[in-house]
Amino acid sequence: MATLFISDLHLDDARPQITALFERFLADEARAADALYILGDLFEAWVGDDDDAELPARVAAALRGVREAGVPVRFIAGNRDFLLGEDYACRAGMDLLADGSVVDLCGTPTLLLHGDTLCTDDAAYQAFRRQVRDPQWQRRFLAQPLATRKAFAEQARAASRAHTRSADYAIMDVNAEAVAAALRAAGVRRMIHGHTHRPAVHDFALDGAPAQRVVLGDWYEQGSVLRVDAGGVDLRGLPLR
Repeated sequence: MATLFISDLHLDDARPQITALFERFLADEARAADALYILGDLFEAWVGDDDDAELPARVAAALRGVREAGVPVRFIAGNRDFLLGEDYACRAGMDLLADGSVVDLCGTPTLLLHGDTLCTDDAAYQAFRRQVRDPQWQRRFLAQPLATRKAFAEQARAASRAHTRSADYAIMDVNAEAVAAALRAAGVRRMIHGHTHRPAVHDFALDGAPAQRVVLGDWYEQGSVLRVDAGGVDLRGLPLR
């Protein structure tokens, strides 16, 4: 069996075919895995665990089915769903992990991140990230009415789209020195992350020794699943049909 990794599904009512693909994946391959890791941006936006929309409830039920089949489900928050908390995680049967957790995968310690902290050249985004990850900011935000939070999330999504269109393509990718620093700080030579939507397996040298960075793909036009077992890593698309 393999350990499975996914990220950047950006589930949203506007793309029901992707939600259906995710549900099929959870009902099939995910239930035969050693574990399932979701490395952030499961949802396009998350305004609090009290959101009463249908989609979060539907996804929670599908994820709970994986957990009830005996497969651990672990979640690291992304830049779109960083407010996802213990209440929703409990309903979905997920364990919350800190960004930058290290896990042992078939004898190889591996650093797991969403990936946005590695994009250090994007100064505007990093400033926004520091603001919204502040516990006081989050407490004030979550204290607002649900409708107000949803309106803010829509404005934030529009601002993000505008920033993506105007920013240099290169600054939104990871910074090589940030990657090296994260690996050194964790004391490992392999990392898995999402966020950039640029799926690839990068083999390189770190301090004269082999290292590896695996980038997960997004779920816009198809799915993307990383399978890790004793034979190594296998990153593939998951077609809609």
